[in-house]
Amino acid sequence: MHNDQAAGLRAMQSSTTELEGMEEQTEQSIPAETRSKNAKPVRVIAVASGKGGVGKTNVSVNLSVALSQLGNRVLLMDADMGLANVDIMLGIQTKYNLVHVLNGEKTLVEVMADAPGGFKVIPAASGDTRMAQLSPAENAGIINAFSEIDAFLDVLIIDTAAGIADSVVSYCRASQEVVIVVTDEPASMTDAYALIKVLSREHDLTKFQLLANMARSEEHGKMLYDKFSNVCEKFLEVSVDYLGTVPFDHDLREAIQKQSPVTLSKPNSASAKAFKRIANDINKWAIPNDATGYLQFFVENIFRSQNN
Repeated sequence: MHNDQAAGLRAMQSSTTELEGMEEQTEQSIPAETRSKNAKPVRVIAVASGKGGVGKTNVSVNLSVALSQLGNRVLLMDADMGLANVDIMLGIQTKYNLVHVLNGEKTLVEVMADAPGGFKVIPAASGDTRMAQLSPAENAGIINAFSEIDAFLDVLIIDTAAGIADSVVSYCRASQEVVIVVTDEPASMTDAYALIKVLSREHDLTKFQLLANMARSEEHGKMLYDKFSNVCEKFLEVSVDYLGTVPFDHDLREAIQKQSPVTLSKPNSASAKAFKRIANDINKWAIPNDATGYLQFFVENIFRSQNN
């Protein structure tokens, strides 16, 4: 084994030992000594979809911009291990990514990159099969690194991979809110239902937010939500709230081609205004003021979900 990889694994084994110790704590509270000195509540949002091609990463990027514009300190984590594309959407080049954290070469802070719009990005490694198949100990080691940044963060957005891979389930279970992105395609709706079914029946998640993307209009998006939520609530013991609709306009298509968030390049476009409305609604969500609002709780839940 490469020396750097060996060092990284030893560090993560140590992190895993610490996380195992947390399992003995109550789920209701995590003692202050397990948090970083200046820890503060952080809003953690997982953005997921049943299938690829529905604009999930574009949603994550533009919500990050819009939430930053509201005064939040936002961190966007590209959690699509193996097919990362947040940096492509933003038109930025990054020197380091999560592989360097895994290998023990860099800290999480050192791999964070500045993104247009005033937020930070944690890049993943595109095309790295090892990153797409992390062991529980390796994944826990990466997530545990978040404990060093919670004092400097208001919102953490997790751009998950599409589908129902173990990593997607882990990030969704650990987050406070799960946003499901759908489009008006049978495969998108069917796969989104399958994702919610897995998360609810096998992992006890009961609350979801639905965002209709690339819709013809607000009315069209609301119709998709009504149809989808009725089926979910009829056959699954879950509640699905309507987060909003983003129309697919010419400005959005142009922004994607230019690798620039539409909220920055065309702030007065219909799609940009929709992202801003949704961000305003998210900004009004209550932040848990107990242990569930801290990144340490997010870390613990990641570890627990991978061992259930």
